[in-house]
Amino acid sequence: MSDSQKWMLLSIVLLIGWIFYLLSPILMPFLVAAFLGYLGDPLVDKLELRKLSRSLSVTIVFITFSLFIFIMLIFLLPLLEHQIMSLLSKLPAFINYMQLDILPKILNFTGLAEKNSAYGVDIVLIKKAIGENWRDIGGIVGYLVNSISTSGLLIMAWLSNLVLIPVIAFYFMRDWDIMIAKIDHLLPRHIEPLIVKLAKESDEVLASFMRGQLLVMSSLATIYSIALWIAGLEFALLVGLLAGLVSFVPYLGFIVGIVVAIIAAFMQFHDFSLLIPIAIAFGFGQLIESLLLTPLLVGDRIGLHPVAVIFAILVGGQLFGFVGVLIALPVSAVVMVLLRHIYQTYVTSGLYEIR
Repeated sequence: MSDSQKWMLLSIVLLIGWIFYLLSPILMPFLVAAFLGYLGDPLVDKLELRKLSRSLSVTIVFITFSLFIFIMLIFLLPLLEHQIMSLLSKLPAFINYMQLDILPKILNFTGLAEKNSAYGVDIVLIKKAIGENWRDIGGIVGYLVNSISTSGLLIMAWLSNLVLIPVIAFYFMRDWDIMIAKIDHLLPRHIEPLIVKLAKESDEVLASFMRGQLLVMSSLATIYSIALWIAGLEFALLVGLLAGLVSFVPYLGFIVGIVVAIIAAFMQFHDFSLLIPIAIAFGFGQLIESLLLTPLLVGDRIGLHPVAVIFAILVGGQLFGFVGVLIALPVSAVVMVLLRHIYQTYVTSGLYEIR
């Protein structure tokens, strides 16, 4: 590749990045749809192997996805809203307990009792504010409706995304293989084998992380929720979903979940009577994840360090907002594949062997 071709390629990449940055506010439904299409394509391919047409296979997968999401929303949203409202309703009593029982003991133990007024923390005011507003804070559906109703444009954007995502996802799933073939056809022939090789490696990483990790997160959320419910925690679903959601980083779901569960149990009972059952619940979940879920569903091909995952999500969110969060992990996975290729090229080059 000549220098002029390299500069042209770099210019094209920068131009695409600049256009992407300009269009980021409207890309969200397309990225979500592409994500759903990417998840559904292997299932569609398997149905095609059973002699079903591509359109029929896509229809079956699409209806299955839609029914699953709809059923989950129907069952989970009311339960989550109830638990959030219940949690917020307990905050005034919990703050009162902390103020009257726990805080004096801490201040006496540390010798700061006589200096308490110097810290300027008006706990009574905080408790009063929460007590007066917890119903408004906890009403998720009402809050969303009120927020959306304040802007006609926001209503139109929300409704258009709601309609666009499933429609675009359907076409992505139907034409996924065709789009990949056309992209491959447009590649310069002399670099096509290398790009195809890197694309396959990137797909392995993405498939392992995104498809496998989503299943791990869902499984852990279910395990934690059921285990905490058996243990007697009132907010089991809320804590379990939170722990499952952040478990894309190894051990983060375990740490965050057990801390939040202990706080929730303390708010519920004002003691640590559930400490051992909570530890058993999360220990069981961690054991299942390490011995069964991660080896079976994810494997060891990810190649994304937990710190890199956190950094990628933060950078994506900082640069492109919610759209950046959506593309952070796919982009970081591809970058890791490219960096590994650059490393292998370097260690086998004459530059590495210079003495």
